[in-house]
Amino acid sequence: MMNPKRLARRIRPALALALVLGLAAPAAASALNVYAASSLRDVFTQIDSSPTYNFAASNTLQLQVERGAPADVFASANPTEAQALFKGGNCDRPVTFATNKLVLLVPKGNPAKIKSVYGLRKGGLNLAVGSSGVPVGSYTRTLLRRLGLSNVLKTNTVSQESSVANVVSKVALGSADAGFAYVTDGKIASDRVDAIRLPRYAQPPVRYQLCAVKRDGADTAGAAAFIAKVRAGRGRSLLKAAGFGLPPKS
Repeated sequence: MMNPKRLARRIRPALALALVLGLAAPAAASALNVYAASSLRDVFTQIDSSPTYNFAASNTLQLQVERGAPADVFASANPTEAQALFKGGNCDRPVTFATNKLVLLVPKGNPAKIKSVYGLRKGGLNLAVGSSGVPVGSYTRTLLRRLGLSNVLKTNTVSQESSVANVVSKVALGSADAGFAYVTDGKIASDRVDAIRLPRYAQPPVRYQLCAVKRDGADTAGAAAFIAKVRAGRGRSLLKAAGFGLPPKS
């Protein structure tokens, strides 16, 4: 058996070498941070699963970026938020990469027997609607105004939701008789909700935009690569399969 003192003399140099090598080794590259609208949750992770994602309402994410959150890419369900960041010098010029449409979601089986959006005029229903500052909420109010149905927000019990994900959750759980969301959300949750189509002429133009965030330490190259993936052939195919519309190729 080796003498303990001799063993210690052999171990010490090895430990010192390991420590030096450890200090010299470069730190692992941090993941790209993508801040994106809730309705992009499924498709973005299919396009690229490697970034660290923060999915929430676009207006919430905009505020986080403006306050210095470590975002590298910003993607909103409404041009308003992306354009505001651009004008404020917080991101590069945004590009439109997808479109969407609104639907009226009801719980599977439609227990309230709502046949169309006009059925909301009877009142007494529980509706889930995005709050006015959230893109889906703004789109919903525009659509109802075009249909002459703005009053349904007064004749029914309305829950103001902070994101489209919350609207879908309320309907899927049966906590709401109906809720306004995107076509893509209805498709994702089709095992728990049914989608009622809305008149085409009343549909507001739903456009998604994304941009590379400008901040100290931003992963500019990584952001450019991610945006390229979203706009490339595979990204467009996945967006289309998820139910999104596609703008013409630039």
